[in-house]
Amino acid sequence: MILTYKIKHNQDFLTELEMARKIAIFALKTKSRSSKDVKHIGLKSSISNQILKKYSSNKKLKKINSVKLTVPGQSIKFENYKIKISCLKMEIDFEKDIEKINQIEIDKEFAYISCTVKEEEKIECEGWLGIDRNTTGHCAVIADNKNNKVMFLGKAAQHLHKKYGKIRKKLQNRKKLKKLKAIKRRESNIQKNINHKISKKIVNYAKNNKCGIKLEKLKGIRQTTKQAKSFKYSMNSWAYFQLEQFIEYKAQLAGVSVVYVDPAYTSQTCHKCRRLGNRNGKVFKCPHCGYTSHADVNASWNISYSEKLWVEPKAEHRAKSGSCQRQVYSPRLMQEGVCIKGNTDIPQGAMATQMQPTLEPLWL
Repeated sequence: MILTYKIKHNQDFLTELEMARKIAIFALKTKSRSSKDVKHIGLKSSISNQILKKYSSNKKLKKINSVKLTVPGQSIKFENYKIKISCLKMEIDFEKDIEKINQIEIDKEFAYISCTVKEEEKIECEGWLGIDRNTTGHCAVIADNKNNKVMFLGKAAQHLHKKYGKIRKKLQNRKKLKKLKAIKRRESNIQKNINHKISKKIVNYAKNNKCGIKLEKLKGIRQTTKQAKSFKYSMNSWAYFQLEQFIEYKAQLAGVSVVYVDPAYTSQTCHKCRRLGNRNGKVFKCPHCGYTSHADVNASWNISYSEKLWVEPKAEHRAKSGSCQRQVYSPRLMQEGVCIKGNTDIPQGAMATQMQPTLEPLWL
């Protein structure tokens, strides 16, 4: 697996960066890939070759603002947790267990180290963590069906978006565009940090308890979900995909399995009797068996026990609107012996998990 680490280098490369910019402009104009053509600029050929290769092949690029120094893996030595780049007379402490360094990109402040990291062997799943991701309340509610535990993570995110939403509204009214961009960047950085912490806790818990991770496939949820005007900001600032990506790559490194389940009816179905109940805000009540619980907790239990794994539909089966057409079974209609699509007869009292085919877990 390839990961990129961002490390502050505390060295002055302004001269080299200006040379790199001149080479990039030359590559854009001439489409040259030979370092002999830019030898007069004075940058080392190992770096200039990478810049020429990158910018001469880019047909869409029209203007160059900033260019990074790109050092290939052949010009990098990694020994005793130290990176040595002889062409730049540079040395970086890098205490990471990696297989090799592929390349390094350097700007005014940071070095972006791309390296190959060894993955751990897959852990045999003895249980599953069902993760319900939310726009309001906690970012993630986790149900552990092995140890019968529930965890709430990421409560600070809702307060974060409310706080910065008010600040941004004031700045928009005053037309402070530069300040608005800075505030937006700060909000996204804090949210990113929260998602890193949440994903780390989830993966570490799953690894220590030999559990797999189940997530809902929320593809296109912003387009398919009906939104009130007051709810639009919360929905648009919801970083569910970022959290999904962080969980994926950390789980892959730790040897934890990740699968995606169909999100249909996970928040409306009672996980005790498998029939549709009533959800009002964060409260879920089942009129059939009397079960009452936190709505997100009930949803996370449904996800952890769900066998309706997500299968990406083929292009020819997609709707004109872009939404995916898939075979979905409603617990309420299944009790009446009717299928939503296909008009297929289903035995009375059958559960949704029994009717869907059991698939092998997807190793991501």
